[in-house]
Amino acid sequence: MSTALRKGGNASLAKEAGRVVTEVLVGFGWAVAATSGTGFDLDVSAIVGDGDGTVLGEPWFVFFGNAVAPGRAVIHNGDNPAGQGEGNRESLNVRLRRLPALASRVLFAVSIYEAERRRQSFSQVRSAFVRVIDQASGNELVRYDLDERFTDETAVIFGELYRRDGGEWKFRAVGQGYRNGLKDLLRHHRVVV
Repeated sequence: MSTALRKGGNASLAKEAGRVVTEVLVGFGWAVAATSGTGFDLDVSAIVGDGDGTVLGEPWFVFFGNAVAPGRAVIHNGDNPAGQGEGNRESLNVRLRRLPALASRVLFAVSIYEAERRRQSFSQVRSAFVRVIDQASGNELVRYDLDERFTDETAVIFGELYRRDGGEWKFRAVGQGYRNGLKDLLRHHRVVV
């Protein structure tokens, strides 16, 4: 049974699975309010960072344009520009044992492609969620349904995996928005692309 998190809440992957978890699928979903004209294109990305959330280096920012992190530790499973389908709109695989010792956080963000030009924001996004699925069993371990009311934010950190002392991995529900989109989010975490 999956644990539902609220903003700021966290859960241990090992406790949820009943054993050590080595690989997860992080899935994202959303619905978009009816709009006139241009469709929405939401993009998922991951930032592998140190304890402060600073990216380990450019190859550790994973998105549709850099789909595979070093050692295949994080893999982007493909862009879905039209946001079609049921369940996960986009997803990432994370192989926890392949992450370097310096990696203590993996942030998961969703941003709106060309949001400013298209005059779009997360105020028009509904039913957004992130969920963590154990690859070995296929079971959903944790889920966070974002219930925040965003206004003009165009990028949001949905959640993060973080490593505790002793190597235990946990997932935290974040729900932090950025008004100046992905550029602002990347600048905050010192990602240079």
